Amino acid sequence: MVDATKSGGGKVGFLSRIGASFRRTGGFFSDVMSELKKVRWPNRKELTTYTLVVLVTVVLLAVFFFVVDLGISRLIDLILGT
Repeated sequence: MVDATKSGGGKVGFLSRIGASFRRTGGFFSDVMSELKKVRWPNRKELTTYTLVVLVTVVLLAVFFFVVDLGISRLIDLILGT
């Protein structure tokens, strides 16, 4: 944390606050880089498998919602007699 006062008891100047902000931002990006080094990235086979699982799931859900939408549309048409 940045000290809010100078040795003379006055308030911290604008440039000091800007410098402290840059130090905090630099610290944040440093922490991000250290966390990214800990990540275990998937290999090519795992990535292909995960991608296929996602694509198949999306297609199945799209078909499911299409069928449900079609059924609701037909039911409403039946009720309204159109």
